[in-house]
Amino acid sequence: MPRLPHLAHLATAAVALGALAAAPAPGDGPALSRPHIVAHFDLAAGQTPENIALEPDGSADLTFAQARQVANVPLHGPTRILATLPAEANPNTPLVHAAIVLGIARAHDGTLYVAYATGTSKTGIWRVAPGDRPRQIAKLPADGLPNGLALDERHGVLYTADSVRGTVWRIPQEGGTPVAWASGTALDPVPSGSGFGVNGIKVHHGDVWVSNTDQGTLLRIPVRQDGSAGPIETRATGLGGIDDFGFVGRHGDTVLAALNSSSEVALVRPDGSHTVVLTAAAGLSNPTSVAVRDRTVYVPSAAYFTLKDPNLLLARLHHRFSD
Repeated sequence: MPRLPHLAHLATAAVALGALAAAPAPGDGPALSRPHIVAHFDLAAGQTPENIALEPDGSADLTFAQARQVANVPLHGPTRILATLPAEANPNTPLVHAAIVLGIARAHDGTLYVAYATGTSKTGIWRVAPGDRPRQIAKLPADGLPNGLALDERHGVLYTADSVRGTVWRIPQEGGTPVAWASGTALDPVPSGSGFGVNGIKVHHGDVWVSNTDQGTLLRIPVRQDGSAGPIETRATGLGGIDDFGFVGRHGDTVLAALNSSSEVALVRPDGSHTVVLTAAAGLSNPTSVAVRDRTVYVPSAAYFTLKDPNLLLARLHHRFSD
């Protein structure tokens, strides 16, 4: 969620809202342990990590929103810039009024896909193939804000969450014409809110899950047999300032969600209840997304509101959540 001037005034309210719904469940022990920062980034250079995809070697591919870059961050060693999206001389992106790179997804062959928002014809999905320059494979409406991005390789499609238009777009993986796949009030921003509606997105057990930042919700959208969207289901509420999220374990529907404005990560259970499991005290600085591999949890922080220490934090997931 890129920084907007008026969003800072909403941060205190978001913290209070999240606290009301974050009471720990009886008998719960710590879900995460050993949080530590593995990389610090340069705020002045626009290195605001927005979204994350993991490489087989455990390194993280991040989008640096304000720098328009895709970077690889190893667990040990320097950050490497993989690509820079082309500059836009006259950006007119809704809400942010700057060209920014947002969601990222990785295919098994190493190809990366990113969502790029400029307010011009460059807005859309771009492919970053190893050894090649970024190429636009799909155009999306210039008055939208394609944010989170998810890849379903089994069916050869990408999904992106348009935070301004309240729409989930479906795009062929090889590129082509996007289809407005899902929309409705559950995906819309709140008129008096930040302007960010549907935001994070994941494909999980064949269905599409999304977050809505303004509404503080986690939603599931079933994928019907013909590929169309089923009725939108609300799976959790009270997640003030939710950005992107990641599933833990292989079988269940437990989620770790980045709560951007309050600098927290919440564990969201399948029954919709949630507990805050990481805070600013661990090093979070407006976290934007979460990735989980086995028992390792990755959390990028963009420092959009704190304006202090954008970073990548790792933590250890308790074994009872890793099945």
